[in-house]
Amino acid sequence: MAEALKNQFGLDVAHTLAKQIKTVWPAFNSKHFIEELAGTYEALDLMARAKSISHALGKTLPQDFAKASQILIDSLPASKEGHTHTPSMAGFFYLPHTFYAAFYGLNDFDNAMRLQYELTQRFTAEFSIRYFLEKHQQATLALFKVWAADPSEHVRRLVSEGSRPRLPWAQRLKAFQQDPSLTLELLELLKDDPSLYVRRSVANHLNDIGKDNPEALFATTARWIKNASPERLWLIEHSLRFAIKKGDAKALAILGYGEKAKVKIKQIKIWPSTCSIGQEVFFEFELHNNSTHTQNIMLDFAVHYVKANGQTKAKVFKLKTLELACQQKVKISKKISLKEMTTRQHYAGTHFIEAVLNGENTRLGQFELLA
Repeated sequence: MAEALKNQFGLDVAHTLAKQIKTVWPAFNSKHFIEELAGTYEALDLMARAKSISHALGKTLPQDFAKASQILIDSLPASKEGHTHTPSMAGFFYLPHTFYAAFYGLNDFDNAMRLQYELTQRFTAEFSIRYFLEKHQQATLALFKVWAADPSEHVRRLVSEGSRPRLPWAQRLKAFQQDPSLTLELLELLKDDPSLYVRRSVANHLNDIGKDNPEALFATTARWIKNASPERLWLIEHSLRFAIKKGDAKALAILGYGEKAKVKIKQIKIWPSTCSIGQEVFFEFELHNNSTHTQNIMLDFAVHYVKANGQTKAKVFKLKTLELACQQKVKISKKISLKEMTTRQHYAGTHFIEAVLNGENTRLGQFELLA
């Protein structure tokens, strides 16, 4: 993914940025700015390119951060507030701006925060804000409590997303990994946010917490699920997804799937039994509830993919949740794509398929993948 973005983040980004700045500050030395990037830029990955531009800004803008940050703010277009959030490469144009705030504004907290407040409404400041959470933890968290009630959903999301302990593409916040209470108070303020954009971030943040502090995740979600709205229930389910995929009994119990599924699996079919990379495999089976009571079933499936070393590793996929009445049966069907992906490479060998019922795995069968 980073490579694809990198290819769209050429030197033309720097030229456009120079034009925007020069419009509001005619003294900007565009020639010097571009020269600072010459020679090494093309060899850099996406994040390194953005940081390189930020350092070129540092050498070209006024050394007074208050004045420089105001120039950048004045060069910004109208915020994206009021528009549906649709991630695109266009927003990455402001990634260098955010790194500039982090690298040159750490000693000017108020102006750096004002700049990031504006930037996160055009792109996101989730990467740069982490530098402030590390150096100015208390001040940043205090400001986050204020921002949690901001009219902008993009600012409210930054409160959750920027403080995620394991944010992708960013350095981990070790203090928050060790002590989840530092951010749980913020998540409490955002758990019923009217924006799905914000609630999804809260769920991802809780999912992060669960990887280092599962008991904190379980205690929080068990409390939140009482009288939960459908929106909050979705958030809870999304935040427990990592634990659910591991078959964690506590996570399953919180969602009401703590009891062992007393069902029979019948009429199993897997086809084709032999296939090639790029094709599809289909499977189906029937679930029979022969008990005397209705059962709540969380049904997932696992594929044991062959790895490069010949060993297999299971990957769990979501299927559905069921309320299976007494003596009811239901037919389940699914297809598995064997196309090559940037996140998964396929290797020849025997692949096993399992049904996962309330966290317990049952082997359905296998197929053979040819080289």
